Amino acid sequence: MQQRIYANAAFGYSLCLIALFSLTLQAQTLRPPAYPLITHDPYFSIWSEGDRLTDVATTHWTSKPQSIEGIVRVDGKAYQFMGATPIQYKSVLPTGADANVSVRYTFEKPSESWKESNFDESKWQTGRLPFGSHTDRSHLSWTKGGVWIRRTFDWDGQTDPSALRLMLAYNDEVEVFLNGIPLFEHHSVAEDYRPYRIPAKALQTLKKGQNLLTIYALHTSGNAFIDAGLAQEIKAEPLPLAEQTKAELTATKTTYSFRAGGINLTVSFLSPLLLNDLEVTARPVSYITYSVQSNDAKPHDVQLFTGIAGTVATNLPNQEVVTSNGKATNLDWLSIGTKEQPLLKKKGDDLRIDWGYAYLAVPQNAQTQLASGAFRTLKENFVSNQTSSTAVAAGTAADMAISAVVNVGKVENTLKTSHLLVAYDDVYSVQYFGTNLRPWWNRTGKVTIEQLLTLAEKEYPAIQIKCAAFDKTIENDAFKVGGKQYVELCNLAYRQAIAAHKIVAKPNGELLFFSKENFSNGSIGTVDVTYPSAPLFLAYNIELMKGMLRPIFDYSESGQWTKPFPAHDVGTYPLANGQTYPEDMPVEEGGNMLLLTAAVAAAEGNADFAKQHWKTLSTWVEFLERDGFDPANQLCTDDFAGHLARNANLSIKAILGIAAYGQLAQKIGDAATGKKYLDLARSLATRWQTMADVGDHYALTFDKGNTWSQKYNLVWDKLLKFNVFPPSVAEKEIKYYLKIQQPYGLPLDSRKTYTKSDWILWTAVLAQSPADFQSLMQPVWKFANETQPRTPLTDWHETPNAKRVGFTARSVVGGYYMKVLEEKLAKKQKK
Repeated sequence: MQQRIYANAAFGYSLCLIALFSLTLQAQTLRPPAYPLITHDPYFSIWSEGDRLTDVATTHWTSKPQSIEGIVRVDGKAYQFMGATPIQYKSVLPTGADANVSVRYTFEKPSESWKESNFDESKWQTGRLPFGSHTDRSHLSWTKGGVWIRRTFDWDGQTDPSALRLMLAYNDEVEVFLNGIPLFEHHSVAEDYRPYRIPAKALQTLKKGQNLLTIYALHTSGNAFIDAGLAQEIKAEPLPLAEQTKAELTATKTTYSFRAGGINLTVSFLSPLLLNDLEVTARPVSYITYSVQSNDAKPHDVQLFTGIAGTVATNLPNQEVVTSNGKATNLDWLSIGTKEQPLLKKKGDDLRIDWGYAYLAVPQNAQTQLASGAFRTLKENFVSNQTSSTAVAAGTAADMAISAVVNVGKVENTLKTSHLLVAYDDVYSVQYFGTNLRPWWNRTGKVTIEQLLTLAEKEYPAIQIKCAAFDKTIENDAFKVGGKQYVELCNLAYRQAIAAHKIVAKPNGELLFFSKENFSNGSIGTVDVTYPSAPLFLAYNIELMKGMLRPIFDYSESGQWTKPFPAHDVGTYPLANGQTYPEDMPVEEGGNMLLLTAAVAAAEGNADFAKQHWKTLSTWVEFLERDGFDPANQLCTDDFAGHLARNANLSIKAILGIAAYGQLAQKIGDAATGKKYLDLARSLATRWQTMADVGDHYALTFDKGNTWSQKYNLVWDKLLKFNVFPPSVAEKEIKYYLKIQQPYGLPLDSRKTYTKSDWILWTAVLAQSPADFQSLMQPVWKFANETQPRTPLTDWHETPNAKRVGFTARSVVGGYYMKVLEEKLAKKQKK
């Protein structure tokens, strides 16, 4: 009966879509919080964090400089069209990341005079910045509560005070004072090293000689970190800017249009992450394509400059890099990488790659010239039309660059196009239980980067066609079920979700697809990151989905993980040698793995993958049967909101995890076991309704009636057709959610006003009417369109004002595709 209700609702839903979607065709186009330019994996990922391509310097997703600049010369006059010359900072008071910085500190609350210069700090301790909970980036352990820091310094009075900036990194809350005057304050947020302007009132206290910087930091949840210093901002003289007329975003491509000096210039960045073509997706090669034509019916002489800074291949800007050049079958290329090459030596969150080499390649022809050297000199030579020759060179990453100059020649009404290839060879990508694993594209160890570049160049025309077709598929699939705004959210999430992973090969040839917890804690292969990101991969590439699950199965089945529930992770990126997260999530990860394995079976139409791991799945379901229904005080995927006991949404996950096992048992031919666990799940669901019911909604926990939470885990009952909960449960929740949601989305639960946008889009799929889905989805679109600060998409934001709370560039936004997955699974289940 329940299945028929869902089918009838789906029919009505489809009828309503036609009317609703016709109203959205002319709606505003989404302004991405940041534009993806080159996106392949957690290390090779470059973005533009502005509306115009020239608003800011391009960066890695961590917002660290990885500058790509583009200049067009039209009839001898130069215009910047890509990137901005990165602002340079000269250290005045170094941070702990830049030097050995000793400060006085205390973990005990001092008197109110602690910010004054005459305060007696003699009883305070001495320690080295940064302070934090991660030993790989902190010199002093600080794991809970508040810390008060005093740092005296001498100022020579030579620096222009207006050019001074506070260089600060913090997690979670911070207050900074200069000579007792407030300088900076922020609460409930985390930021990595960024420059902040200093208020005039604080600057007025600066005096030649001794000054005082004081810091109060508070750790509330998750990780802890604090570091601070002062720096002088040094700006370069900018070039005239090309006028940007358009910016467009599809699943695989970002395109900008410009006008400059009588020509139209189109620049497209194509990262061919084709989930219907695994081999192409795994290639770390992007294309930059330029199209030029006259816009005033006059001929114009045009040249194009593209420069890529050495920071694309380093963790820190002061690391020494070397360049080299060479030829492939049909290409000329330059490479840049660190001199040291510390292969897989570092692990952690806020890190960039500093081994392997970045490549810039161009088709062999007389119109293109490659050159390496000082970035500033390369640009000056181009602007002044001086010849520069290719040369092997060395220097610091921030100073060095590899570049290409394309002589387009006379441009008239006919469109002229040219393209470049940008690639990265990391040699080895991940360490897996002591073994260094190669990237998937070179899993045999016999493919050179030159061969890969040659193939990528040969297939460039075909890949353009394939990407255009796949972009259309994504658009059609999303539009059919959610309309124009939903299409734009899916496009925005697509490359980010994939590029937060790395595709590698095990020694036996099996595929592994490792996620990195970007700007969270740096864990690798985290189950509760795999879980929310799964809809995209379940919808478009099951092999990648299985590649996310295999590390957790391997860990348990190797005997290295002996607990009766799955591990939280298998290490800290890129070292997958065993769980490093300090606390387990027993019910969370047990339910996640069972549900995702059942989802794989539904998407594939068979339970072969589950059969391979049946003993492990049986151990996990026994744990859920014993401890899952009424969870003890423990972490779940929403752990940043704190521990919870008797979590009603987590209980749903356990119940549906049990149902998933029952359904899998039926699919492998064990009808008795299947009936046992499905009956158990239905019995528990009946108990759940009684224990969680508080009238017009269901509670956050079984023992707190005046509470609520998103019951996003319930979506699997609908998609996988367990039919464990009656549809009335979801209907009651949706009705309540629509009453309490905020301008920028539905809060996660009654404890805070912040939310997770991935969970909202899971929750929205519970809606039985298109109008209700739209009502829950559209505030997420509004958040993405207006959120600050400008970084790659966050999945954790405040619902009253759209501000980012924490996290950025994470794979979990693959969860935006849950509505698409619903449609695809429904089609398979009808066959």
